[in-house]
Amino acid sequence: MSLDELASKYVNSAEEVLTKVTISGNPLSVNVESVKKVVDCAKDYLEDARYYMEKKKFEVSLTSVAYCEGLLDALRMLGAVGFEWPKKARKKRSAK
Repeated sequence: MSLDELASKYVNSAEEVLTKVTISGNPLSVNVESVKKVVDCAKDYLEDARYYMEKKKFEVSLTSVAYCEGLLDALRMLGAVGFEWPKKARKKRSAK
């Protein structure tokens, strides 16, 4: 699958989900075990990213690490974990 096709596949999938997503009116309650499961999933995606990098399948590696980062960012935004991305690797986005 080409990078163009891969990107289109993931963009289309995300677009479809975002048209159907519903936001619960219930207050958010997350237990520690659930957070640990999501962190473990993020670790698995990172392991996948390393594996595919070694196999020189860089597009799959990038996709895997993007999933890892997305899970970690979501947990941080929900206040379930605390961390900061390394300063050298990331630039702050300008305020919208």
